[in-house]
Amino acid sequence: MQLRGFSTSNRIFDFISLWILPVGYFLLLCALFFLPGRSLHHKLFYGLFSIPTLIAICLRPRDFKELLQEPLIIALLLFVTWALLSLCWGPGGEPIGGMFKPPLHTLLLFAGCYLLVRYRSDILQPLLFAAALVALIATTGFLLQFARTYEPGMRLIGGGAFDNPLLSSHLFGFFCAYWLSVSMTCKRRQLLWLSLPAMAIMFTAVIGTGSRTPLVALTAAALWLSFICWNRRSLLLLGTLAASGAAVISVFSQMIIERGDSYRFEIWLLALNKISDHPWIGHGYNANLAIDPGVGYNFQEPHSFVLGVLYYVGLLGLLPWLFFIAWGLLSSWRQRVQPLLIIASTWLVFGIGAGLTEGGGILSRPKEHWFLLWIPLALIAALSINQRARRLLDRPVEKRSTSDMQQLSRNAQVIEEDGLGPKVLRLEDGSFLKLFRRRRWYTSGSFNPYSERFAVNSEQLRMAGIPTPRTIGLYRLDDGSSAVHYAPLPGHTLRQVLQGITAPAVRQALVERFGKFMAQLHEQGVYFRSLHLGNVLVLEDGEFGLIDLADLRIYPSPLSLSLRQRNLRHMQRYTEDKRWLFEDHFDALLQGYSVTASRAAVDNLHRQVQQGGRPVRAH
Repeated sequence: MQLRGFSTSNRIFDFISLWILPVGYFLLLCALFFLPGRSLHHKLFYGLFSIPTLIAICLRPRDFKELLQEPLIIALLLFVTWALLSLCWGPGGEPIGGMFKPPLHTLLLFAGCYLLVRYRSDILQPLLFAAALVALIATTGFLLQFARTYEPGMRLIGGGAFDNPLLSSHLFGFFCAYWLSVSMTCKRRQLLWLSLPAMAIMFTAVIGTGSRTPLVALTAAALWLSFICWNRRSLLLLGTLAASGAAVISVFSQMIIERGDSYRFEIWLLALNKISDHPWIGHGYNANLAIDPGVGYNFQEPHSFVLGVLYYVGLLGLLPWLFFIAWGLLSSWRQRVQPLLIIASTWLVFGIGAGLTEGGGILSRPKEHWFLLWIPLALIAALSINQRARRLLDRPVEKRSTSDMQQLSRNAQVIEEDGLGPKVLRLEDGSFLKLFRRRRWYTSGSFNPYSERFAVNSEQLRMAGIPTPRTIGLYRLDDGSSAVHYAPLPGHTLRQVLQGITAPAVRQALVERFGKFMAQLHEQGVYFRSLHLGNVLVLEDGEFGLIDLADLRIYPSPLSLSLRQRNLRHMQRYTEDKRWLFEDHFDALLQGYSVTASRAAVDNLHRQVQQGGRPVRAH
């Protein structure tokens, strides 16, 4: 059987999923801090996220069918469909194609985030952290410049593409909420000591803008965090929230009250009068809005997201809008074991608070308002879908003290150890405990501990039909290391089995079956860096299984020839493996590999072995 091979479409899809979308998402989050204007920000989003996502959908439409099983996405599609339908009774005169672009780019944001989480979940936390660092460094520069030029009554705007203090406060508050979330969820003390001053800097920037709504929004976000992460830090956060609220009121009370209500009540009343003309269906998604509360010029927005939805698409449009916001929060609460969902839901709560008195354009090109609604919702939807598909961690990580671990490992047999001590233990009940040493806080092993990678990889492989150990528990230890407790697969390593076989014909048949199994892994996109005969088990029913799964990655398409070469070179490092697979029974290995793999992959394997394991150029 020939599966998908090395077609150009596969390589394009992989390049988009693995490299283009992470870059596009990173720039979407932080590029406004250093770009000269919003138009360039739009172009970067279109070129590095929206259009690549559209190309990926065209290449593999079936890969996106999971989107249609998510209630949040269904509600979003209903909302967008109704908004586009409202063009029928909205004002004419504008190109219809231009009106379809903002909803399309919004939908592509959701599809792209789904693809990003599905295939690059390992990079997502470092990516958010890097974007927040860019925002932090830029904001520090904005504050220093603001302090040098400050005069009474000035409001911080910032540099880059920022041109309005209120809109600037949305991004400052967005990243303040991020650092607040990190301070509540991080496990490393170094990251905690970074997040606290970072949060203070971003909060100072919010204060500097003179905007009051973000303060309410950050209060709501802090309350949400306190309950979704309920622990000892929650009590500290609630106390700090009360103290900081009192300090802000006492120190900045003049700033808070001097501008009164900024005509909000007049604007809302006039907007409600206009809404009453068409309460059910609205004025149309493309309708214009001009409200003069008696100041001599018009406001183009009702300064409330809810009023904006009512004005443009009416009560019928408001229902799906309210549903996907409520469902986003509910999904985050149910799956709060996932730290990224805690961050995304905190962003959404911040956006809800900020949207009470700001905004109104329901569908727009990428701008500051996206940070209040669409960016958090897209991340929540992507995480929820992939969480249900078992591609993300779906179990809590338990904190275990030294005494707890000593009790658990009492009378255990050491299976593997290094200079720092045991690495793999066989416990009294026959289960295994694998320890992973502490990593530096800024490395990928800190953001995505190898114990958690082991559990997620094991679950994904089992869903793909490949036997793996069943995870019993995940532990975080006092010294910063982590551990995975798992039930072993019943069987022996392929290396042990081959050592015990004396008949060449039997060994040849087993090598042929292994070749087929290895091709199955490669064709399913499984790149197991540590693949060798000691990590492959022959089970009691004769099937193959995998162990030691932390160093494994699943690609969107069948592995490229270069990755297959790297897998083979790793196996050729072991003397016995090399002799059995690539010398004594190499023809049998090729025969088994050719059952599933493409002809190009088989020829490449043959050439590489003939050249002594050196990389060969694909033809």
